[in-house]
Amino acid sequence: MSGLGFVGPAGNGTRGGVVVLALCWLAGCNVSWGGLPPGPATADQDRQWRQQIIQDFFVPEPLPPLEARTHRRFRPAPGVKAEGVTYNTQFGVRVPALLYLPDPLPASGSGKIPGLIVVNGHGGDKYCWYSWYAGILFARAGAAVLTYDQAGEGERNRDHKSGSRAHDAIRGDAVLARELAGLMITDVRQAASYLAQRPEVAPGRLAAMGYSLGSFVVALTGAVEPRLRACVLVGGGNLDGPGGYWDSSSKKMCQALPYQSLSFLGDRGAVIYALNAARGPSLIYNGLGDSVVGIPGHGPAFFADLRERVRVLRGSSVNLFEVGFAPTNASHRPYFLTRPVVEWLEKQIDFPNWTEAQIHVLPESRISLWAQENGVTLDKLYATEEREGGTLALGDDVPGYAPESLNVFPRDEWETCKGKFILETWIQTAETNALAAGAAARSSPAGR
Repeated sequence: MSGLGFVGPAGNGTRGGVVVLALCWLAGCNVSWGGLPPGPATADQDRQWRQQIIQDFFVPEPLPPLEARTHRRFRPAPGVKAEGVTYNTQFGVRVPALLYLPDPLPASGSGKIPGLIVVNGHGGDKYCWYSWYAGILFARAGAAVLTYDQAGEGERNRDHKSGSRAHDAIRGDAVLARELAGLMITDVRQAASYLAQRPEVAPGRLAAMGYSLGSFVVALTGAVEPRLRACVLVGGGNLDGPGGYWDSSSKKMCQALPYQSLSFLGDRGAVIYALNAARGPSLIYNGLGDSVVGIPGHGPAFFADLRERVRVLRGSSVNLFEVGFAPTNASHRPYFLTRPVVEWLEKQIDFPNWTEAQIHVLPESRISLWAQENGVTLDKLYATEEREGGTLALGDDVPGYAPESLNVFPRDEWETCKGKFILETWIQTAETNALAAGAAARSSPAGR
């Protein structure tokens, strides 16, 4: 077996750079290879898989017209400027988002800047601490950073609430669940479209970073969206087989049912990561103690096995996903803010204001202390030291913030136009489509 790419640990003050650890083939991984072609997949097979995934999740092709608008401009922190923007996603619903930019922009001689998309976990939106922190941190690095409200959160919540987990409350069948996954994929693809049309941004240097649920969404999106140069998956990425974590997740509508629906791929994890490898590099980074997504049972042996299956499927080691782990006392965290992951991103998209050597010596902030000192409220589910509170995020000068300062619209204005954004508006059309799709399936020869 070829070497498995690993990234050094982030935790306990370590400064792990990228290292390659040779792992022998670990027997007994008990993985089904069903459904894989007898040899390396062809380009035609890749195209067919992509089209099947897009159709399975009802992702619109072509994507909806963007119709992007800027609603406000402000300066959230020294060295950073920001814009409150909206753009279209599915069914005419619009996404409220914040774009963070370096201020000033890097000198013209350095060319256009990279673009980063932050994809939140459950309950996450542009108001949560790691979205804010990522916007400030990476804008200072010289990147354009787009953070947006996940479906049902923030300005996409009918009550303007964060942490509501509203999309988990949707009651529907597998068809509606596939549509919900398709909405989340479309949200990321439209974020890429938005960044690609910005005059400051280099379209060939786009990356997406997903945490928890966001890792699942980025894995799926990276399989079908070639514009993403690099993808980072943290708090997840351990795409397993039948009956595994993602099949049996308690998050039925946005994780379990959508993942089950991909059974036509056969070895789902291998196919998804093979398609990602055809797109470009990926990094999966987790805490060894992350019981939230089952990482204690999905350690180096699991990823070594998965990576080898992807290599066989690709017929090449080019762009096979890399893997990294934080120590065993580290659990569910947004590791894309930590040194090893930032160093990896620098190699992929080249931050104009930072070099690898500079990243290696940047100070760190323990997020539990940073939040306390800056008056930032963490989600009670994740505020513990083993979870997000223990994150060692790069930088020691990211200021605190007031959540209301991150609104795209003043609250009274939002009340008059919220129908354009909220989850319920999307559900009305999605349920109609799901009923029609179910009726069509039942009336087809295969459904009778």
